[in-house]
Amino acid sequence: MSVRIAIAGGNGRMGRTLTELIQSSDELSLAAVTLAQNEVAPVPAPVAAELYTHDIATALADADVLIDFTTPETSVMHAKACAQAGVSWVIGTTGLDASQQSAVEVAAGQIAICQSANFSTGVNLMLRLVELATRASDDDTDLEIIEAHHRHKVDAPSGTALAIGKAMAAARDVSLDDQAVMSREGITGARPPGSIGFATIRGGDIVGDHTALFASEGERLEITHRAGTRLAFARGACRAASWLAGQSAGLYDMQDVLQLRD
Repeated sequence: MSVRIAIAGGNGRMGRTLTELIQSSDELSLAAVTLAQNEVAPVPAPVAAELYTHDIATALADADVLIDFTTPETSVMHAKACAQAGVSWVIGTTGLDASQQSAVEVAAGQIAICQSANFSTGVNLMLRLVELATRASDDDTDLEIIEAHHRHKVDAPSGTALAIGKAMAAARDVSLDDQAVMSREGITGARPPGSIGFATIRGGDIVGDHTALFASEGERLEITHRAGTRLAFARGACRAASWLAGQSAGLYDMQDVLQLRD
């Protein structure tokens, strides 16, 4: 029996990619596609017109899992709707503030949720490698994160870059909030020992490039992931949806889906 998927934000870049992928899947079926209140279904529509809706409750009525790559404000509404409907939730929305993240965690008490800054299998393997490399490096190794995305991305640093930073910080048993240096300008002075630096690039149609840089005296290690299309993220989200359908209530991530936990 296939897992029935509702897609949030069907007219978005990820929504269109997910729609195409699920349409060709043997394990997943499309239950509904949501549109923003000011949107109409595309013409020609890639799926049956009756699958489009502006109402999240209607979208969830025949769904097992909601896949959500929308906005923080919209995702907060989805948290309540999924919990009320008993529908599992794959959330790839980034840029949530503390209050919005709290809404996700409250919903996880009632439904199974997979939340990840990046659903690419390659990126999640990268996070594991970053953790191992940070543990193996000495305290004199400087940690930097360089990320690049398309000109339309609205948050910076990216959620994936922050996830890399959190992996580094956890491996050193420190707080990323305490160690992060998000920008540099002017006379900054010497690099603070133990800091984790971020550099952000925005331009063109870059889907997503991330590099974790380990720089010490005499050598550098770079761990890089480059995404050529959004298909890698969509495939990972679908993989998470299939896995999530059999899980009990709780907050999971792609490290759980890929069984990368220690």
